[in-house]
Amino acid sequence: MFEAIRNFFASAEVDLRPETDPHIAACTLLVEAALADGIYADCEQDQIRDILSGAFGLSDARVAHVLEQGEELAESAIDHHRFTKVVKACLSRQERIALVEQLWLVALADGEKSPFEDAFIRRIGPLLAVEDRDRIFARTRAEARLRTR
Repeated sequence: MFEAIRNFFASAEVDLRPETDPHIAACTLLVEAALADGIYADCEQDQIRDILSGAFGLSDARVAHVLEQGEELAESAIDHHRFTKVVKACLSRQERIALVEQLWLVALADGEKSPFEDAFIRRIGPLLAVEDRDRIFARTRAEARLRTR
Protein backbone atom coordinates (compact mmCIF):
# COMPACT_ATOMS: atom_id res chain seq x y z
CA MET A 1 0.00 0.00 0.00
CA PHE A 2 2.77 2.42 0.92
CA GLU A 3 4.62 1.46 -2.27
CA ALA A 4 1.75 2.85 -4.34
CA ILE A 5 1.89 6.11 -2.41
CA ARG A 6 5.66 6.26 -2.87
CA ASN A 7 5.33 5.67 -6.64
CA PHE A 8 2.65 8.31 -6.99
CA PHE A 9 4.63 10.94 -5.14
CA ALA A 10 7.83 10.06 -6.99
CA SER A 11 6.17 11.09 -10.25
CA ALA A 12 4.34 14.17 -8.92
CA GLU A 13 5.07 17.51 -10.55
CA VAL A 14 5.82 20.56 -8.43
CA ASP A 15 3.52 23.54 -8.99
CA LEU A 16 4.37 27.15 -8.24
CA ARG A 17 1.84 27.13 -5.39
CA PRO A 18 3.26 24.82 -2.72
CA GLU A 19 -0.13 23.58 -1.52
CA THR A 20 -0.82 22.03 -4.94
CA ASP A 21 2.21 19.75 -4.58
CA PRO A 22 0.80 16.44 -3.28
CA HIS A 23 3.80 15.94 -0.99
CA ILE A 24 3.33 19.33 0.60
CA ALA A 25 -0.45 19.00 0.82
CA ALA A 26 -0.15 15.64 2.60
CA CYS A 27 2.64 16.97 4.83
CA THR A 28 0.53 19.97 5.78
CA LEU A 29 -2.25 17.64 6.91
CA LEU A 30 0.27 15.63 8.94
CA VAL A 31 1.56 18.82 10.59
CA GLU A 32 -2.00 19.98 11.27
CA ALA A 33 -2.70 16.65 12.98
CA ALA A 34 0.31 17.25 15.22
CA LEU A 35 -0.76 20.84 15.94
CA ALA A 36 -4.39 19.96 16.71
CA ASP A 37 -3.70 19.68 20.44
CA GLY A 38 -1.73 22.93 20.49
CA ILE A 39 1.65 21.23 20.95
CA TYR A 40 4.04 20.36 18.12
CA ALA A 41 6.33 17.89 19.84
CA ASP A 42 9.69 16.82 18.46
CA CYS A 43 8.50 13.20 18.36
CA GLU A 44 5.59 14.26 16.13
CA GLN A 45 7.95 16.09 13.80
CA ASP A 46 10.23 13.03 13.75
CA GLN A 47 7.23 10.85 12.87
CA ILE A 48 6.38 13.17 9.97
CA ARG A 49 10.00 13.00 8.75
CA ASP A 50 9.83 9.18 8.92
CA ILE A 51 6.60 9.17 6.89
CA LEU A 52 8.00 11.54 4.27
CA SER A 53 11.18 9.55 3.83
CA GLY A 54 9.78 6.05 4.35
CA ALA A 55 6.27 5.95 2.96
CA PHE A 56 6.75 8.73 0.41
CA GLY A 57 10.33 7.80 -0.50
CA LEU A 58 11.70 11.34 -0.37
CA SER A 59 15.39 12.20 -0.05
CA ASP A 60 16.62 13.97 3.08
CA ALA A 61 16.86 17.29 1.24
CA ARG A 62 13.35 16.93 -0.17
CA VAL A 63 12.02 15.91 3.27
CA ALA A 64 13.48 19.10 4.78
CA HIS A 65 11.95 21.26 2.03
CA VAL A 66 8.52 19.58 2.14
CA LEU A 67 8.41 19.70 5.93
CA GLU A 68 9.36 23.39 5.98
CA GLN A 69 6.64 24.21 3.44
CA GLY A 70 4.09 22.03 5.25
CA GLU A 71 4.81 23.69 8.59
CA GLU A 72 4.46 27.18 7.08
CA LEU A 73 1.17 26.30 5.39
CA ALA A 74 -0.22 24.58 8.49
CA GLU A 75 0.53 27.63 10.63
CA SER A 76 -1.37 29.93 8.26
CA ALA A 77 -4.14 27.58 7.11
CA ILE A 78 -7.70 28.71 7.65
CA ASP A 79 -9.24 25.48 6.36
CA HIS A 80 -8.22 22.02 5.17
CA HIS A 81 -10.08 21.88 1.87
CA ARG A 82 -7.26 23.10 -0.36
CA PHE A 83 -4.99 20.34 0.98
CA THR A 84 -7.54 17.52 1.10
CA LYS A 85 -8.69 18.43 -2.41
CA VAL A 86 -5.18 17.86 -3.80
CA VAL A 87 -4.68 14.63 -1.86
CA LYS A 88 -8.12 13.29 -2.75
CA ALA A 89 -7.55 14.00 -6.45
CA CYS A 90 -4.16 12.29 -6.47
CA LEU A 91 -4.61 9.19 -4.33
CA SER A 92 -6.71 6.06 -4.61
CA ARG A 93 -9.09 5.04 -1.84
CA GLN A 94 -6.52 2.66 -0.32
CA GLU A 95 -3.82 5.34 -0.43
CA ARG A 96 -6.13 7.83 1.30
CA ILE A 97 -6.83 5.25 4.00
CA ALA A 98 -3.06 4.81 4.38
CA LEU A 99 -2.73 8.58 4.79
CA VAL A 100 -5.36 8.52 7.54
CA GLU A 101 -3.31 5.83 9.26
CA GLN A 102 -0.28 8.11 8.96
CA LEU A 103 -2.29 10.97 10.47
CA TRP A 104 -2.99 8.69 13.44
CA LEU A 105 0.71 7.77 13.69
CA VAL A 106 1.54 11.47 14.01
CA ALA A 107 -1.31 12.23 16.40
CA LEU A 108 -0.38 9.33 18.68
CA ALA A 109 3.42 9.73 18.42
CA ASP A 110 3.61 11.73 21.67
CA GLY A 111 1.82 8.99 23.63
CA GLU A 112 -1.18 11.23 24.30
CA LYS A 113 -4.72 10.56 23.08
CA SER A 114 -5.91 14.11 22.54
CA PRO A 115 -9.60 14.72 21.81
CA PHE A 116 -8.49 17.64 19.61
CA GLU A 117 -6.34 15.41 17.40
CA ASP A 118 -9.15 12.84 17.31
CA ALA A 119 -11.62 15.55 16.22
CA PHE A 120 -9.22 16.79 13.56
CA ILE A 121 -8.88 13.35 11.98
CA ARG A 122 -12.65 12.80 12.22
CA ARG A 123 -13.11 16.04 10.22
CA ILE A 124 -10.42 15.15 7.67
CA GLY A 125 -11.71 11.61 6.99
CA PRO A 126 -14.84 12.67 5.08
CA LEU A 127 -12.89 15.36 3.20
CA LEU A 128 -10.61 12.58 1.96
CA ALA A 129 -13.65 10.36 1.21
CA VAL A 130 -12.56 7.90 3.91
CA GLU A 131 -15.47 6.27 5.71
CA ASP A 132 -15.69 6.19 9.51
CA ARG A 133 -15.17 2.43 9.54
CA ASP A 134 -11.90 2.75 7.60
CA ARG A 135 -10.78 5.65 9.79
CA ILE A 136 -11.35 3.56 12.93
CA PHE A 137 -9.46 0.59 11.48
CA ALA A 138 -6.64 2.95 10.46
CA ARG A 139 -6.39 4.13 14.06
CA THR A 140 -6.29 0.56 15.33
CA ARG A 141 -3.47 -0.28 12.92
CA ALA A 142 -1.54 2.87 13.91
CA GLU A 143 -1.90 2.05 17.62
CA ALA A 144 -0.66 -1.50 16.97
CA ARG A 145 2.33 -0.21 14.98
CA LEU A 146 3.28 2.21 17.75
CA ARG A 147 3.00 -0.53 20.41
CA THR A 148 5.42 -2.78 18.52
CA ARG A 149 8.16 -0.14 18.38
